[in-house]
Amino acid sequence: MTPGLRRGLFLAGLAGFLAFYLWGLTGLPGFGHYPGPYGFIINSIAVGQTKATGVVSAVNFEYRGFDTVGEEFILFAAATGIATVLRHLRADEDETDSDGAAVLGEGASDTVRLAALLFTGPTVLLGWYLASHAQTSPSGGFQGGVVLATAFVLVYLGGDLVTFRRISPNDLVDSAGAVGAGGFAAVGLTALALGLPYLDNFLPLGAKPGAVSSSGTIALISFFVGIEVAAAFVLITSEFVRQTLAASARSGA
Repeated sequence: MTPGLRRGLFLAGLAGFLAFYLWGLTGLPGFGHYPGPYGFIINSIAVGQTKATGVVSAVNFEYRGFDTVGEEFILFAAATGIATVLRHLRADEDETDSDGAAVLGEGASDTVRLAALLFTGPTVLLGWYLASHAQTSPSGGFQGGVVLATAFVLVYLGGDLVTFRRISPNDLVDSAGAVGAGGFAAVGLTALALGLPYLDNFLPLGAKPGAVSSSGTIALISFFVGIEVAAAFVLITSEFVRQTLAASARSGA
């Protein structure tokens, strides 16, 4: 197949996809004209039923919790697959440590190092807040986990591979991801053991809506999701960094 033919097939497929996508958009209601009824029902009952004022989190971790389990394990499987493939391809990780540290040390400017130093602490604090306050605000474990992982990336961008490797060892990151994903599933299994539907909210909801101690299992699930998402993105970043440095070491040898 010639390059021109491949290009033509790609453009034809892209045109078909865009036409289908735009056709689907024409059937959507206008902005600000939500037809309901499910959103209106959730808004009217969620706070009273769950004591969570973060209604999006109530939807994610209770009303459609089973779907959210699937979404979390998609990320878990993706991170596991990346680690499996790249660790298999990497010939000798120990050989790249000193070379990699030199590469990163030379590539980071003082401005980048200063920005990384200034923002790492606040990023950790913000990520932890988002992951642990899904029941009170528009946040949650997915958002908090990504922000927490960003703090590790800031350490890498600061040019210190040694510290990055020290705070994110393979065994610790792998274990954290497994605990986060397994903890979410375990909450559902605990509900089954109590004779309730899977992921049914079996913990005390608290007396006051919007309190940190409110919402029962919603806050617990969000915490587990935050751990798993943070570990998954740190693992993915770490594996890509190590693979890149291993390739650089081999090309320079």
